[in-house]
Amino acid sequence: MKWRIWLLSLGITLLCVLIFGFASTQVYYRSSVDDGKRFLHACMNSFDADEYPPTTEGAKAFSDKLDGARVTFMDMQGNVLADSIAGDSAVNHLDRSEVTDAIRDGDGYAVRDSSTLGADMVYYCRSIDGMLVRLAVFTQSDWSIFASTLPTLLAFSSVMIVLCLAASFIATHFIIGPVKKLAAEAAQSETVTTRYSELAPVADALNARNRDIHRQMRELTAEKTAVEQARASKDEFISNVTHEMNTPLTSIHGYAELLDGGGMTEAQKKTAYKTILSQSERLTNLIACIINFSEIENDNLPPYDVDFSAIVRETLVVVSPEAQKRNIAIDGNIADNVIISSRHERLNELFGNLIRNAIKYNKDGGKINVTLDNRSLTVEDTGIGIAEENMNKIFSRFFTVDKSHSGKNGGFGLGLAVVKKICAKSGWEISVESEPDRGSKFTVDFAPQQR
Repeated sequence: MKWRIWLLSLGITLLCVLIFGFASTQVYYRSSVDDGKRFLHACMNSFDADEYPPTTEGAKAFSDKLDGARVTFMDMQGNVLADSIAGDSAVNHLDRSEVTDAIRDGDGYAVRDSSTLGADMVYYCRSIDGMLVRLAVFTQSDWSIFASTLPTLLAFSSVMIVLCLAASFIATHFIIGPVKKLAAEAAQSETVTTRYSELAPVADALNARNRDIHRQMRELTAEKTAVEQARASKDEFISNVTHEMNTPLTSIHGYAELLDGGGMTEAQKKTAYKTILSQSERLTNLIACIINFSEIENDNLPPYDVDFSAIVRETLVVVSPEAQKRNIAIDGNIADNVIISSRHERLNELFGNLIRNAIKYNKDGGKINVTLDNRSLTVEDTGIGIAEENMNKIFSRFFTVDKSHSGKNGGFGLGLAVVKKICAKSGWEISVESEPDRGSKFTVDFAPQQR
């Protein structure tokens, strides 16, 4: 980049020198012509027709007085009467501009190459006493003036090249230095600033690039974390499934071996058959729950308007016998025509899991309050509650607050995980408030983004 700046500066400098040479040549040339015109005009004022008659001798005498200026006498038709330079007599100059101007206006000037002398000359012609007197002096052409200045221009250009090299080196230091500093700051920090207004767009571009890089890094980190969490969740899921399946499979396998070995009484055989049947049903239910959870994960069917009020009332009728067995009172505050955009089976799962958990983990003789309106669903119980250390785990798969309830009631800890998944897929928000031995309150907010 330094060489590019130097070459550009050098090219501009040499171009300026060349233009200056041409311009100064033109100025000098025009000044020379003007000086020649003034000189001829002054000389013409000193002409005396009596002293210098229109003869060759008179022309030469007047020329000698003028230090060799060419003198030509012509009649009013432009015919040459005499000339201080031999060989130009008997020539008509009526076609010369200075002659026609003198005939018309009394005097005239012209600058051109002389065909007789082969050099550029300044001509001045004046009408005097019925004849034309023309004076001429040599002048340099503009190209000859330029050629004569070439050595000076070359010397000047050499000096300018050296100065240009030094100036370019200093300039590139001051130009590139702040850019290098800006680049170094951009590599070390997310935001850079500059006191040079010319570099402000560069600083803005670097800041935008740094923000984009940091955003991409955050996204990559988040994706990596998500992948690691997914892998850990998968491993945990497999471990939990294995653990949940191990108990019924062990029971089934153990009693099957006893039955195969014989020697069991009829009562013992009945017990074995019942155990095998119940554990196989438990295993079937576990597989069904896992399949259902997976279906929710991959469910992309479109939602439709569902009367959630009707679903809640129907479910409360279904679970009331189970609640009555333990003297649990259910108080329902259900608004009419609560229409939710979802699907019937998903809302049935959502409320069914919440109300059954409220019954399962309640105390005998406890209470359950169910509230539904267009904004939210609330299920509150007076059960065993949830310890603070378990609050962030209750929506995890296969987690149960009370392990004794899992085995006794056939639960697998997937109910709240299903509820959480349904809410997440629908854009709803579920929250829980709980204290040990004082019950729990689950709230599903249907429009959290509007609050």
